[in-house]
Formats: sequence, structure tokens, C-alpha cells
Amino acid sequence: MDQWLLIFEFINFFCGCNLNFQYFLCSKLYRVQAKVLQDKEEKVTVEDSFQPKSFPDDEGKGNSGELLESSSSSLLERWTIKVEQSVNILLTESVVKILDTLYNDRYYARFFVLETIARVPYFAFVSVLHLYESIGWWRKADYLQVHFAESWNEMHHLLIMEELGGNALWFDRFLAQHIAVFYYFMIVFMYILSPRMAYHFSECVEKHAFTTYDKFVMVQGDELKKLPAPEVAVKYYMEGNLYLFDEFQTDRAPQSRRPKIENLYDVFINIRDDEAEHCKTMKACQTPGNLRSPHSC
Repeated sequence: MDQWLLIFEFINFFCGCNLNFQYFLCSKLYRVQAKVLQDKEEKVTVEDSFQPKSFPDDEGKGNSGELLESSSSSLLERWTIKVEQSVNILLTESVVKILDTLYNDRYYARFFVLETIARVPYFAFVSVLHLYESIGWWRKADYLQVHFAESWNEMHHLLIMEELGGNALWFDRFLAQHIAVFYYFMIVFMYILSPRMAYHFSECVEKHAFTTYDKFVMVQGDELKKLPAPEVAVKYYMEGNLYLFDEFQTDRAPQSRRPKIENLYDVFINIRDDEAEHCKTMKACQTPGNLRSPHSC
């Protein structure tokens, strides 16, 4: 009996230890599982809270690419403009040297050649603009009006020089006419290739004309005041089509300039001032869409 009691107590003891051991293992397992779940939750929380953002350099990659492309385009445009203007200045200076050699003291003959050449670009501009209009590319009414008014003004400068005897010699007429023909086709080609370059070249020619007339009136001013004004000059500046006279002066309001012609000095002063207005207009034309007829403002 005592033996069976001892065996029974041993079994109870063993089962109790086993239950305690199982409880211990389960509690440990549960704690480990809870710890793993907690770590996972913390990891998820941390990962959700930290969303990697691109660095400023990464964010600016798209914008910097656009800026780089824009900068490259701007640099190329500046370089192109510099080349165009350098070529124009070289061509202008070459022609000026020829005129200085051939017409050192022959003022009126030089002015005749200069005015024959100076009006050619406006013929070329109008020709190309009419071509574009005819084939349906675009229409630029303001440009046509202004360029025609410019050619009208230069034509009267030429008529004045002819009345003063600038075209008396056959050689002067021959030289002026042949230069004008070559000049016309050159400007047409240039205007089709780059209107900006063509306008700048015309600006260079007009600047030279302004400088030439300005020096002339400074040197010969006293003599010019003693001479009468040519009839064609009086009719143009005081009795002519003043609408067209205002039209080429795009930097001025209409009717803001009304010349008075009393002698030859006044004529050359006004021709000089006309050339200055041509320079302003040609400069405005170098920015696309910048030209407006004074009467359309």
C-alpha cells in the first residue's frame, strides 16, 4: 500500500513539474512571439513614417536639364548674333573704305552712290514679304507699310542728290547701279536666311549714312546755309505726303516732326535726321514682332 502511495505521489510530482515546464515554455514562446510581432510593428511604423525624399539635386534634375537646355539655346543664339553682326560690320567697313577711296572730296557724288545703295534693302524686304504673303505663309501689313515708307524717303534723298548733280558722271551711275543690283540679291538671300541679320546690316548702312551727313554739315555748314534748297526737297518735306513721312519713323508719334526748309543746310540736317530714324526702325525690326506702324498704335 505504501508502495502504491509513493508511486502515486511521484507521478503527481512528475506531472506537476511537467505542467510547470509546459507553462514555462509556453510563456517564453508567447513572449518571443510578442517580441517578434512588436519588432515587426515597430519596423512597419518606422518604415511608414520615413518616406525617403529625393535630395535637392535629384529634385532639380528635371529643372536643371531644362535650364541647361535653355542656357545652351541662349548661348547659341548669342553666338549666332555675334557672328552675324561681325560679318555685317566687316561688309559695311569694306564698302566704306571703297567709297572713301573713290569719293574723298566729291560729296554729292558720294551721297548719290550712298542713297542708291541705302534704299535697296527696303525693296528687298518688301519683295520677300510679298513672296511670303503670295505663298500663304504669313502676312505682315505693318512691315510692308513701314518698309515702303522707308524706300519712299530714301528715293527722295536720291532725287535731291541728283538735283545737286551727284549723278553727273557716267562712272558714278554705273558703279551705284551695279552695286545696287548685287546688293539687292544679297539682302534678299540674307533676309530669307535671317531677317535679324538683314535688318542689322541695314542698320549698319544707315549708321554710316548718319555719320557721313553729320560730318558733312559740321564741315560745310556755313557754306550750305548760303545755298538755296532744291525744289524737290521743299516739296517732299513741306508739301509732300506727310503720312508716309511719319510712317517710317516708328519711334515717334505721327505729326511730331515737321521740318522747315529754308536753305541747303536745313535739307542736309533733315536727311541726317531721317537716317537716324531709319536706324531706330531697323533696330526695332531685329526683335521679331516688335515693329508697329506709328499710325496703328
